[in-house]
Amino acid sequence: MLARARLSRLPTSFLGRRLASTKSLKETLQEVIPAKQEQLKKLKTEHGQAVVGEVKVENIIGGMRGLKAMLWDASVLDPNEGIRFHGLSIPECQKVLPSAPGGKEIIAESMLWLLLTGQVPTPEQTKQLSKELAEKGDLPAYVEKLIDSFPTTLHPMTQLGMGVAALNHDSSFQAAYEKGMKKSEYWTHTLDDCIDLIARLPALAARIYRNVYKPGTPLPAINKDLDLVGNYSNMLGYGDNQSITEYLRLYIALHGDHEGGNASAHTAHLVGSTLSDPYLSYSAALFALAGPLHGLANQEVLRWQLAMQQEIGSDVSEENIKSYLWKTLKSGQVVPGYGHGVLRNPDPRFIALQEFCNTRPELKNSPIIQLVNKTSEVAPDVLKEHGKTKNPYPNVDATSGCVLYHYGFTEFKYYTVIFGVSRALGALTQLVWARALGLPLERPKSYSMDALEKLVKQ
Repeated sequence: MLARARLSRLPTSFLGRRLASTKSLKETLQEVIPAKQEQLKKLKTEHGQAVVGEVKVENIIGGMRGLKAMLWDASVLDPNEGIRFHGLSIPECQKVLPSAPGGKEIIAESMLWLLLTGQVPTPEQTKQLSKELAEKGDLPAYVEKLIDSFPTTLHPMTQLGMGVAALNHDSSFQAAYEKGMKKSEYWTHTLDDCIDLIARLPALAARIYRNVYKPGTPLPAINKDLDLVGNYSNMLGYGDNQSITEYLRLYIALHGDHEGGNASAHTAHLVGSTLSDPYLSYSAALFALAGPLHGLANQEVLRWQLAMQQEIGSDVSEENIKSYLWKTLKSGQVVPGYGHGVLRNPDPRFIALQEFCNTRPELKNSPIIQLVNKTSEVAPDVLKEHGKTKNPYPNVDATSGCVLYHYGFTEFKYYTVIFGVSRALGALTQLVWARALGLPLERPKSYSMDALEKLVKQ
């Protein structure tokens, strides 16, 4: 098992044995869960009173930022080196996680398997999971009717959240809970719901896209031979563009999980801790993702870069970019796409997307991508000189929306929907683990300002 082990530390023979496995996703989890349950039990028994941090008044009034107060097993975000998925960095994931037939990029099924089990799937396991998701990917007629009834002016994220919530009509967990089931069975029904929801998200998201931006255009049927994102791209109308399909695969895999404390993942965890089914839990997460301080960032970056492009024209010089950066900062605005709540170095996801751009001539020669690259070289020094940004380096949003724009995917408001399809991988898999480990209802203690002042004096 590759959980919490760096790839470089693993012997070649170990990888070979892993690649020989043909176990299904549920069978793999049935093996992994008892060990994790025992690990949690040992942590509670032997280290329950260990202190892992301290709470300051600024933490309480500052959105609980940085508090070590949440169990999230699939990924850990290090301020300096970035995200690791069960111990694997992004470059390591790109090296070992299977891609789609004929493709090179990580696919959602590979990342889903890793996030759920802590193990690298074989190509055969990934292909089987793709087939299962395709077979479960069609929307129920009542959800199609609901989505089709929405006005096209209703924000795509609102439509996505409402569609996901409506799917709870078919929740396996809810039905089993109402009939009465053992706590030890919670995770199996949660897994069924999570797989069904992930399978249906592309059809749901694509239907919203067609209704809002291309009304009257028929939706292609799900192709049982395609992976999850291959079908999503096809239903969006980009199936004949291998480059954008590959980009969507990479984008969705990289955005699949980013620790549990971000607003959308935390919301899914919080609502799920009440034993709400995965559909209700993830619909709540989507509405958190829709906020301007969370999932809307990539479209804000694109608007800002396009405004810069319009102002400076074809003279993409360091001085012109620096001047525009200072103009933005002196107007009281932040530079979108720079800084991060945790990271203190360039975002490895930004680097991975930039490397993708460098492998494709049309992106290397794209004016908007060239402007992104040049800005990423100039902005850190300007932000350091400005002195009000803890992390002056680019994050993933600095480039993600700009690549979509280059390929003609120009509907800004829809970008967060793609983010919503991707973030389901991490948020939903951790609901399975919350049920498998028996995690309790989340209930932090709150204080009034008077109570805080009294506490400080004491």
